Amino acid sequence: MASGAVGTVTRGTTNTNRLRRVDRWIAAQPELRRASDPVAVDLGYGASGVTALELHQRLSKVRPDVEVVGLEIDPGRVRTATEQLEAVHAGRTGFARDAHIRFALGGFEVPLNGGRKAAVIRAFNVLRQYREDDVPAAWDRMRARLQPQGLLVEGTCDEIGRISSWVALGAEGPRSLTVSLRLRELEAPSIVAERLPKALIHRNVPGERVHAFLSDLDRLWRIHSPLAAYGPSQRWIAAVQGMRDSGWPVSGGRSRWRLGELTVAWDAVAPRA
Repeated sequence: MASGAVGTVTRGTTNTNRLRRVDRWIAAQPELRRASDPVAVDLGYGASGVTALELHQRLSKVRPDVEVVGLEIDPGRVRTATEQLEAVHAGRTGFARDAHIRFALGGFEVPLNGGRKAAVIRAFNVLRQYREDDVPAAWDRMRARLQPQGLLVEGTCDEIGRISSWVALGAEGPRSLTVSLRLRELEAPSIVAERLPKALIHRNVPGERVHAFLSDLDRLWRIHSPLAAYGPSQRWIAAVQGMRDSGWPVSGGRSRWRLGELTVAWDAVAPRA
């Protein structure tokens, strides 16, 4: 572990395009677009620096001057990612040679040069390996390293990025939960239960809000099964609209829903005390 770094070494599993769903969502949010210092942190990128490289590639389309900092508490992973970056700068990859990226040692304390703070922190598949009781302190540490209007995105996904969910947090605390699924051949939206963020993954039981949320979503997915003839996106849009009509505080609109996304206010799914 790096001296002063807060956290423990994760398994380091990573795959190309694994985080495309959350990257696409971050790129659509206003926090990075409006930031005076557009620095985005990929916290705990794992055994390869590819997720940080992809994050830069996706975010640079909406904020060309974005800087990405990949942080890991394993020095070996930092060396590996730095070697990958050298190949990028040498033009031996499909990433932009002038990509503004660096890799460094760090954990939940999110160390940035010169006391800078992040516009965006993405911490994916990191807290999954911690205890639920560890989550609030980790969230607090990372939120303290955000710019006043910054965004923390903490979540998890399956190994190939087809099942994903995340919590969005600002300086004030958690704001929303987003579920993002590959709709083709989807049997039930509740498949995301096994990939919920750590704060919720043990709460998918009767009596908890997130259980009611997933149960309603499954019910509406079944009800709208006839729409599958027009494609899975139409079926999903109808199910999400049904959630909103039922009183769930769903945000966004069809342009996001057709991607297999559903975002709901955090208070509606937060763990009961």
